[in-house]
Amino acid sequence: MCMLDFERMDVYKSALEHVALVLDWISRLKRGNAAISDQWRRAAMSVPLNIGEAAGKVSAGERRHCYQIARGEAMECGAILDVVRLLHEIPDEELLRGKQLVIRIVAMLSQMCR
Repeated sequence: MCMLDFERMDVYKSALEHVALVLDWISRLKRGNAAISDQWRRAAMSVPLNIGEAAGKVSAGERRHCYQIARGEAMECGAILDVVRLLHEIPDEELLRGKQLVIRIVAMLSQMCR
């Protein structure tokens, strides 16, 4: 199968893994959590989308800007994980895996923003 350059990046693969986790967790939240579910879905999806967008930019400054946006969205996902933990609907062990993945994504994006 053909791949675009960004599809080979560890940060992109990790971001997709995170989206898959978030989509699973959102499906398990109770009905009254539509607002946090929507915010979480949009923030999680924004990370790989901005990484992909960065690959299409010509200048380093434009790429860096996209990576900065992706990093901000990943940080938002980290905060949402903390809020969702308070709902006691997703086991802490699963959320810890997600938090570790977000930390890894943020670290990679931080390097790319320099």
